[in-house]
Amino acid sequence: MNGAISPQKTVQIALLVTCLSDLFRPQIARAAVELIEKFGYQVDVPRQTCCGQPAYNAGEKVKARILAENMISLFEPYRYVVAPSGSCAATIKEHYPGLFDEGSSEHEQCMQLVEKTHELSGFLVDVAKADLEKNPLFGDRSLRITYHDSCSGLRELGIRSQPRKLLKDRLGIDISEMPNSEVCCGFGGMFCVKYPEISTRMVDNKVDGIEGVEAEVLLGGDLGCLMNIAGRLRRIGSTTRVYHYAEFLADSDPGPAIGYRD
Repeated sequence: MNGAISPQKTVQIALLVTCLSDLFRPQIARAAVELIEKFGYQVDVPRQTCCGQPAYNAGEKVKARILAENMISLFEPYRYVVAPSGSCAATIKEHYPGLFDEGSSEHEQCMQLVEKTHELSGFLVDVAKADLEKNPLFGDRSLRITYHDSCSGLRELGIRSQPRKLLKDRLGIDISEMPNSEVCCGFGGMFCVKYPEISTRMVDNKVDGIEGVEAEVLLGGDLGCLMNIAGRLRRIGSTTRVYHYAEFLADSDPGPAIGYRD
């Protein structure tokens, strides 16, 4: 590891696991912990509930506020809260404040959580100033890898350069950029349920972009998007493998691609 661990890095960080990672892809959470701990931070994974994103997106503001209150209380003791998901981090940073009356003590507590919440790559690059050692497990630079920018991370948090920097510094990967990398994949949480035909057309367009650059691997930072794209790729018989970027950056083997059991 490059550089000494500074004293302030011994503080505990809470990992916001996210519901999808907890239920479908726990290795993303494990990879996130591994990456954060490389820089001397202590990572805690407190028992947690949903951040309230589905309820908020469905217009259930009262239910979303109940979940937000729980998260505010849960994460109060920690200096940082880090999530391997742009959409969950953005729910806290962009939407929680509107659930509470400005000037109230609840709003003040909410803003404290907002200030210390970060998407994983944003935390590693912008806060931890991560200088990752080269990863020998995934050093095959002949792999053609492309990247999908999820809507919430990109548009609400400004996450774009950070994961690419980590992949370049850690693995020497130059991303084969598809022309529609910043276009929605059609998942959108409730959107794909309410508008399945439009959603399918959007993910087909995304698949066209992936196949257009002949990508062997697709990386991204939001599991909902990655599951949506991986499912479509698999249904059309594509061999492109899909992973969360944290799984590639960690030293541990990520195992089967998203959408595959073995």
